[in-house]
Amino acid sequence: MLTKIDELNLADHYYLEPADECYFIGEYTAGRGYAHSATNQLIYNLKKSVDRRGLAEYRFKEEAIAQAGYALSQFLNPTFIQNGTFVPIPPSKSRDDPLYDDRISRVIRSIGPHAELREIIYQRVNAPVTHLSQYRQNPNQIYENYVIEGELVRPLPNAIAVVDDVITTGAHFKGAQKILSENFPDVKIYGLFLARRVPGTE
Repeated sequence: MLTKIDELNLADHYYLEPADECYFIGEYTAGRGYAHSATNQLIYNLKKSVDRRGLAEYRFKEEAIAQAGYALSQFLNPTFIQNGTFVPIPPSKSRDDPLYDDRISRVIRSIGPHAELREIIYQRVNAPVTHLSQYRQNPNQIYENYVIEGELVRPLPNAIAVVDDVITTGAHFKGAQKILSENFPDVKIYGLFLARRVPGTE
């Protein structure tokens, strides 16, 4: 089921503000391996690098994408699926990088034919890979690297769900929220995550 990040766990994602509406399905425990939980296994498989494409193990990534899309289709309000707009958080690699990974876009497509995907945010240059780096960017640094794809701003969305696999500090959501709010000042923006990182893990 979808769970809202509220006053009980808001501090675990310290860039979020009380007014932010962010939802997650499972809890991810970093550093514990894929066997720790079903959510860990899902996230590990989703994050398999695209340079593994063509190897037998890559089917686990494909299966995880389909599994994640199905879970969202079951837990989301059907009215939102029909009328909302889904915007993926850009991956760490820019679009022209051979390791560009569109897994979140593919998860959104797997929700079903009525889910509107808009890849409206992209990055100017590659960013640090969050789960592989001790250095974490703040929301403003992330925002400064984001660009809006102007051809996708119309028609005006009814509501936007910013989608990512894991929410850690909330920095990427806040960076995306900022640039989307500048372009859609009167549109409600939600955060939608397959998992939240539980406290005490990196």
